Order: sequence, then structure tokens, then C-alpha cells
Amino acid sequence: MAFELPLPPTPVLETERLILRPLELRDAPAFQRCFPDWELLKYLHAGIPWPYPPDGAETNTRESLEKRARGERFYWVITLKDGDDEAIGRIDLWPFDGQLRDMRGFYLGRAYWGRGLMTEAADAVTDYAFRVLEWPFLYLTNAVPNVASHRVKEKQGAELIGTEPAAYMSGEYPREVWLLTREAWIARRPAASLPRRG
Repeated sequence: MAFELPLPPTPVLETERLILRPLELRDAPAFQRCFPDWELLKYLHAGIPWPYPPDGAETNTRESLEKRARGERFYWVITLKDGDDEAIGRIDLWPFDGQLRDMRGFYLGRAYWGRGLMTEAADAVTDYAFRVLEWPFLYLTNAVPNVASHRVKEKQGAELIGTEPAAYMSGEYPREVWLLTREAWIARRPAASLPRRG
């Protein structure tokens, strides 16, 4: 059950509609434009500055790139395959540390909600974790009121295993904890349906 560090370089992942590429400093302006949106932020972890400061995205991007340089986390920028390579969202993945039951986070600009894009991106990253890294499981979480995030886990076949207290930007809510195993994932998805790695 090894989650080896440092992590390998972040690969480019492709899906039918998306290209997921490694986070870069040049992505900060795009995140700065979409991030000061309370509807996007309200179910993210507490501690994000609000009102969102003018340098918020750049500060966060620099901190994330430092963690990436140390091999601690993967950070993918979500872009549209038929777009201009601008970031429309982000998805992060990190190994289990033996304590915190949470291994993936994501967000998507509100203009892109309701199209199934987040599930598509999450599927690509999850498949990478299980088939390439060969991680045995992923713990996944969301605030109970965050119905959209709940649905992503359901669509992926994760099992809801409990709730626990947590603090979010909009207050304290129970946090749903899900478990998705490599065995269950591979059984549900034949190799022919895999996303491509660039």
C-alpha cells in the first residue's frame, strides 16, 4: 500500500473534450478572473482569503508550484480541447498520508458548470492514479450541501463510508467521506475506454 514520494512529473492527460496539463505560473491570471466568485468558493476549505485579494491566484499558484517541485502533489489545469489553452478549472491529487482521508480536490469556473466536464476531468485523473501510479485507493470528500461534488463521486462508483465535521468558506458542515478502490475502478472501466496521456 505504498504512496511513494517524490511523485513523478505531472503528465498531460486528454479526454474527449479536455486537455489536463501541468499547472504553470501563467495560469494565475485566468484563475484570478474566475475565483472571486462566492458560488465557486463557498464549499472549498476554510482559510481562503475573502474578499479574494488581487494577488490571491498568483500567491496560491506559486505555493502550489513549490509543492509540485518537491514532488508532494499533482496539479492539473483543466482546459477545453477546442479552446485557447486558458485554464477553466483545476484538479489536484496527492497521496494518502496515513491520517487525512482526502486525496483529491477540484474546482471549475461557473461558466462551465452543468456540462459533465468536472466528471470527465476527475475520471482522467482517477484513472492515472489507479492504472499508472497503481495506488490502491482514493479517499474523496465534499461538504454535504455540495450536491454537484457528491454526484461526481457517485458517477465514479465511490462508496460513501461516513461523515465527519469540517470547516468550509461558508461555514461548518458535515463532510462526506468516500472510498474508491483500484479494484472497483478497473472492474467498471475496460481498458478501451481509458483517457489518453499526452
